[in-house]
Amino acid sequence: MKTRREPIVMVTAYDYATARVAERAAVDMVLVGDSGAQVVLGHSSTVQITVEELLVLSAAVRRGTRHAFLVSDLPFGSTELSDEQAIATAVRFVKEAGVDAVKLEGGSPPRLARIRAIVDAGIPVVGHVGLTPQTAVALGGLRAQGRTAESAARLVREALAVQDAGASVLVIEAVPAAVVGAVLPALRIPVIGIGAGAADGQVLVMHDLLGITEGTTAKFVKTYASIGGDMAAGVAVYASEVRSGAFPGVDNHYAATAEAIAAARAELANHRADV
Repeated sequence: MKTRREPIVMVTAYDYATARVAERAAVDMVLVGDSGAQVVLGHSSTVQITVEELLVLSAAVRRGTRHAFLVSDLPFGSTELSDEQAIATAVRFVKEAGVDAVKLEGGSPPRLARIRAIVDAGIPVVGHVGLTPQTAVALGGLRAQGRTAESAARLVREALAVQDAGASVLVIEAVPAAVVGAVLPALRIPVIGIGAGAADGQVLVMHDLLGITEGTTAKFVKTYASIGGDMAAGVAVYASEVRSGAFPGVDNHYAATAEAIAAARAELANHRADV
């Protein structure tokens, strides 16, 4: 698709239902992001999700995904100790969840070593540079990168290094479009942008683009539906009808034969007699 200059569509999913939504929309790539820590599990940051939790989410998405290329984040703490740890974690996601590739954040020398090790083990890797939420504290918080000369130069170095380490795809997050545009011609692998201008493709969090996320979203988010509001309104109507007695109505009842009703009453009468 990169060679043909066809834009690549990527979206996150976290369970069977959202996977089916992505599949029905015919997206090209699905990411089981560690953002599930926030939008699914209710944590305050991505670092709190565990390997076991993300494996469950990834396996559910795999069951709902037939055609899209499936990628899972590797959680914070599951690759940092050694190349061996990184390979073992990546293997679990391939064997137990059935993902097509794993995603690692960062372009530091240790991160590059992990990418090489996982690729050498035969597992495709998606890199991620720019704003890397797992290590956002070290970057000064959840803020755009590449806006200063030093940060822009680092972005270029890391992007090229991740490619050279063997990554198959690169996500660039929250970086000025002009900076991404400067490095894009030197990148042979597909570049998926999120708040990074016009790259080879784009990715957004499913809950953000559908308007399910509560509160303020990042500047780069565009909302395409208001599902969250519709869901809350629907549940509110349901609650009101239950409280008023309007639900369930006759249309929601199962019919019973006269014989069944008589048998139930007879059984109740026998029970009372026994007591």
